[in-house]
Amino acid sequence: MKVLLLLPLLIPLLTAIISLLVWDRRLQRIFGVIGMAGLLGSAVGLLRTVCKEGIQAVQVGGWPAPFGITLVADVFAAIMVVMAGLMGLAVMVYSLTSMDKRRESFGYYPLTHIMLMGVCGSFLTGDIFNLYVWFEVMLIASFVLTELGSEKAQLEGAIKYVTLNLVSSALFLTAVGVLYGMVGTLNMADLANQLAKVKPSGLVTTASMLFFLAFGIKAAVFPLFFWLPASYHTPPVSVSAIFAALLTKVGVYALIRVFSLLFTGQTAATHGLILAVAGLTMATGVLGAVAQNDFRRLLSFHIVSQIGYMIMGLGLFTPLGLAGSIFHIVHNMLAKTNLFLISGVVHRVKGTYQLSSLGGLSRSSPGLAILFLVSAFSLAGMPPLSGFWSKLILVQAGLQAREYTIVAVALVVSLLTLYSMTKIWNEVFWKTDPAEGEQEPAKTDSFGEAESSLALLAPIVVIGCLIVSIGLAAQPVFALFEKAAHQLMNPAEYIRAVLGELP
Repeated sequence: MKVLLLLPLLIPLLTAIISLLVWDRRLQRIFGVIGMAGLLGSAVGLLRTVCKEGIQAVQVGGWPAPFGITLVADVFAAIMVVMAGLMGLAVMVYSLTSMDKRRESFGYYPLTHIMLMGVCGSFLTGDIFNLYVWFEVMLIASFVLTELGSEKAQLEGAIKYVTLNLVSSALFLTAVGVLYGMVGTLNMADLANQLAKVKPSGLVTTASMLFFLAFGIKAAVFPLFFWLPASYHTPPVSVSAIFAALLTKVGVYALIRVFSLLFTGQTAATHGLILAVAGLTMATGVLGAVAQNDFRRLLSFHIVSQIGYMIMGLGLFTPLGLAGSIFHIVHNMLAKTNLFLISGVVHRVKGTYQLSSLGGLSRSSPGLAILFLVSAFSLAGMPPLSGFWSKLILVQAGLQAREYTIVAVALVVSLLTLYSMTKIWNEVFWKTDPAEGEQEPAKTDSFGEAESSLALLAPIVVIGCLIVSIGLAAQPVFALFEKAAHQLMNPAEYIRAVLGELP
């Protein structure tokens, strides 16, 4: 069953190679969907295996740990790979009719699969240097996707995106060097062993803060988030949606991994800082969203705001807090992706993302209006949807830890999130359509109207059903996330799976 650890990397790689070799747009579409379906299937198989048999690890090339390249999957990593496959498949189906010929001819499909390979590699690597390598694979592919089409707004957004992420990469590599200089290993399980023997010192604190800055930029936490709302609204909506689903979540995953496995010797200082940053990230992100009049730019600021909830559980550093963080990551990947996909449908119908130029869709497209309300209310934390349960768990964890300030911030931000979602509802769906703001809808190619509508709406409907289903079946879903949190809080099983020994 060790091959299940390799499939989430091999399937996107092989799909990208095949797409490049055939270089026919129709065949690329077919292979793109098949490849994403294969990725999702292999990820589900990996999650089932990890849940039944425990943490899985494989040493690539037969070199023993900690000297070789290690791939390892605990429940948290397996959940993230499943979500990567699910979001990739949804966006790929949506792209069949939303992506234009020009960008398809520039390699949209193989680039997306290369990016997914980097994302899955980041989730599954057991080596801190290889985490840097997978980050760079993901960064290169995502940078090209950002500027694909070479429109002025895209190029401006791509420059901001890549500049800040290159700074993050430089900090990451510096932190890796500091860490290797201290303990002489880069295998994360071995690092956990070695750092546990090192007395807390200024050098350990320096390394932890370098990692926090590097991953904080990628996760878009306060005050390092300004590149995200400046770039995520510029590419085609399919690219915006897959970015919103995955890229910042890789940064959050890395923060949770290193600050639950490696840097646990000074939790009062390190995790206290994370908790403070979580509150500031929530507040600044939602305030930025409230002020926006562009559909996608408003959603981009909400990506920032929701990151605060994801790292809130890490700052609390309790099993319930981490379970809440994982729950919120999964919920947000679903809700935020769906909102971006819905914005693309609105643009297709009305030809604009400007809220002031939209209106009347609750009467002309009532089904789309209902799908929007499901995702928007979930993002705001309304019961019984998935977002309600993730926020409730985080609030309970905060109350148990007596961190009343962050609980108050989380509740106020939820109200402001509801306000901003109501703003979109009023402007896009409820108010009368302003005739003077109408524009010609964007045109796509090669699909009939029925097939085009199906490709656009099917992913939105499926994700909406998942949001409702998770909300209605919160207990078994939470049990899975709780198991992942307990593994993070008790890393002995992770270390034993990789090294074959207890710390």
